[in-house]
Amino acid sequence: MAHGTPSSMDEMPEYLRLVRGGRPASEALIAEMRHNYEAIGGRSPLTDLTQAQAAALRARLGTAIPVAVGMRNWTPFIKDGLAELAAAGVTRVVGIPMAPQFSTLSVQKYTDAATAALPSGMRFDAVPSFHAHPRLIEAFAERVRAAQPKPDELVVFTAHALPQRVIDAGDRYADEVAETAAVVAARAGVTRYAQAYQSAGRTPEPWIGPDLGRLIDARSGEGFRKFLVVPIGFVCDHTEILFDIDVQAAQVAREFATTLRRTESLNTSPTFIALLEDLVRSRL
Repeated sequence: MAHGTPSSMDEMPEYLRLVRGGRPASEALIAEMRHNYEAIGGRSPLTDLTQAQAAALRARLGTAIPVAVGMRNWTPFIKDGLAELAAAGVTRVVGIPMAPQFSTLSVQKYTDAATAALPSGMRFDAVPSFHAHPRLIEAFAERVRAAQPKPDELVVFTAHALPQRVIDAGDRYADEVAETAAVVAARAGVTRYAQAYQSAGRTPEPWIGPDLGRLIDARSGEGFRKFLVVPIGFVCDHTEILFDIDVQAAQVAREFATTLRRTESLNTSPTFIALLEDLVRSRL
């Protein structure tokens, strides 16, 4: 289960309406999102990559265990994935949110959508979090090692920001992000790192930080000229990676006369797919 993304610019208004819980988006927001998508080639690869991850998992599990994909905010919807499984005679579903750290604003909403659409006679077993699973840690550590951090390069682990009120209400998301960062750093042999958040929403309320751009500003003032971003809150390429980091954050880095690069996303990493298999088989 993943967030979902429109397959064309024409679908942007309806997609944003669904993301916003039924509230129509302003023309300014629609224009902004279209601009962001145009900057990465016109569409996000999220759905294609999630389907590729599912295909790789299907190959590991074999024909006896069907695999379906469901998105919360666009096609194929979670309800469509469940209907596909029901048509195949499935009576028990293991639901895997494609987000490592639990949050009431992401993972819980995937689970709620699945529960609301669950066909009669079907049982749903949600995976609430896999933020510290050894195979996830190794998958991210592989990407860090492949990037070969330089001695004068600051490694920055990032995840999607949330409104501060959500954390204040008891959401454990920030704690899980911090744990993932610490364990990946230890596994990859990174002794000096920072943690930041990205992709905060356009709302007036405070969001958790530090924001990635502001961290680049602050650390460049301390003498850091090189940054390696490791997006541990995401498991594949999409707009939060390809635009928010590769375009937006990279521009901020240039403004401060610094350089920024990032590790390759997990996508269909064999170690990550092995993690998904573990999550399934541990529940059989």
